[in-house]
Amino acid sequence: MIYRAIGIMSGSSLDGLDIAFVEFHESAGKWTYEIMAADCQPYSEEWVKRLRGAIQLNALDYQLLHTEYGHYIGEQVNTFIARHNLHYKVQLIASHGHTTFHAPAKKMTGQLGDGAAIAAVTGINVVSDLRAMDIALGGQGAPIVPIGEKLLLGDYTFFLNLGGIANVSYNNPDKYIAFDVCPANRVMNMLAHEAGKPYDEGGQIAASGKVNEKLLKMLNELEYYQLPHPKSLANDFGTDVLYPLVKSSSVTVPDAMRTMVEHIATQISEPIVKLLETDPPAKSDLKLLATGGGAHNHFLMERLQAALQPAGVEVVTPDKNIIDFKEAVIMALIGVLRWREENNVLASVTGASRSSIGGAVWIGLEA
Repeated sequence: MIYRAIGIMSGSSLDGLDIAFVEFHESAGKWTYEIMAADCQPYSEEWVKRLRGAIQLNALDYQLLHTEYGHYIGEQVNTFIARHNLHYKVQLIASHGHTTFHAPAKKMTGQLGDGAAIAAVTGINVVSDLRAMDIALGGQGAPIVPIGEKLLLGDYTFFLNLGGIANVSYNNPDKYIAFDVCPANRVMNMLAHEAGKPYDEGGQIAASGKVNEKLLKMLNELEYYQLPHPKSLANDFGTDVLYPLVKSSSVTVPDAMRTMVEHIATQISEPIVKLLETDPPAKSDLKLLATGGGAHNHFLMERLQAALQPAGVEVVTPDKNIIDFKEAVIMALIGVLRWREENNVLASVTGASRSSIGGAVWIGLEA
């Protein structure tokens, strides 16, 4: 079977709306894919401000933003389709939306971006609310990308996504494991803004600083890092917990960023080493595929490789399209799996009572 779908992702780093048009081929349960077109539509300052402040809104204004943002996504998809001449080629849209509230302990998660609005604007069938079913089943609702890693990118032992939050997946044949690790790009970008930069290109600012050992110890001792998996992080852990700790230390921006790089590398490497000790894989060729915006931070990649070298794990960065659009590609696959009524969220990852077929379907075409 061949499926042609658009996947849409808005990450917590708020750098823009990732849109990928992907052609999937399925044969006897084996999946292959090709990215036919992909763009990141940067957010205006106004949209960044509105999305960042969404959790402060009252109930009515929040719902109005949810609807307006859905129409905005639909308009961006229409522009994307026109730009790449994809008229009548897209069978399905899968939209992750923009995460605002995330409280799995209370069986609630919230993503802005009304799927009905997207379907109405584009006239294309839409799958949205991708995390809701897993949350209702007692899961963390995150990470949800491991199903795509398992079906599309299965040659690696570990997968790392370095977005606003870093998460790690362990591709163990017996039990696929994944969990959120620590804040990453969101906090790094907040620090870069203090230096007058949108982000730390290549990790140059961080590389010029020095590790503040007292701050590093304080960050590494945060309670979340001691919890067992499955576990997930809300965006505000980085903005409301970790970032204020960094600022309270009164270190320079370069030293803060250098310390954050060491913190991220530590929090990624330590659980990987523990997994290898407690549940070693059958193969000895250990590779980690690093994607997400943070994979462009060459200094962070160097520090991560140094941290994983003793465990014999090689850090691999793929081509730019996979680094930047892996999550959008997997959202498209999750939508296709929902359309096929097949499991698209793994209970072994989220801790839910069972794996599930997640996503609300909105029909964009007349019957």
